[in-house]
Amino acid sequence: MAHSGQGEEYKWESEEVCLCSTRVHRVAFLSSFLHTLRRKRKMTKCYPTVSEEYQNAVQKAKRKLRALIAEKNCAPLMLRLAWHSAGTFDVKTKTGGPFGTMKQPAELAHAANNGLDIAVRLLEPIKEQFPILSYADFYQVAGVVAVEITGGPEIPFHPGRVDKPYPPPEGRLPNATEGADHLRQVFSHQMGLSDQDIVALSGGHTLVCATRRGLDLRDHGLPTLLSLTTLTSRSS
Repeated sequence: MAHSGQGEEYKWESEEVCLCSTRVHRVAFLSSFLHTLRRKRKMTKCYPTVSEEYQNAVQKAKRKLRALIAEKNCAPLMLRLAWHSAGTFDVKTKTGGPFGTMKQPAELAHAANNGLDIAVRLLEPIKEQFPILSYADFYQVAGVVAVEITGGPEIPFHPGRVDKPYPPPEGRLPNATEGADHLRQVFSHQMGLSDQDIVALSGGHTLVCATRRGLDLRDHGLPTLLSLTTLTSRSS
């Protein structure tokens, strides 16, 4: 990684992160994302209880994350980190999910996580200031702040995730070459989400593309326009 002067530009041998955040794309994604959050919030949830000290650490970490993300212009990268951490969840086996395993070399080595080691390195100096926080919570807070920074809603954050020692197996995130049926298999059967969730989550990738070649959804295990059209037409 090389950097120079104020407004550091990060370069990598294999891949560069292209920060694409036009207002039209941002508003479209965030509207879908907010719709999904509101629908999920109606479901009955039971959240862990954490200490006041822990809650205070979350708020302080948020402030530092806002400064970091604004300075480095890395909201898309942090949102991708949070999503890839959570997107490995398997509703049947109750394994995978956002439990801090993304910091481990084994999970960072997964093909779908190419470039996320950059996010982990950027976040580590802040995480070291808050040893009370789990990595599981910290990475998700970074995603919450990323949404807020890009003009989205303030998302209620419920801490209490515990770090797990072993990462999930590779292959739980969507395959880049598959279509709508594959997306349903991963998002609906594996994660327990709906077609509307698929469209909303896929919209998050309008904020980032992995190379200077531009935004190619197939590069990131995302549905093509045809796949999204198929999903939305079947759901209507």
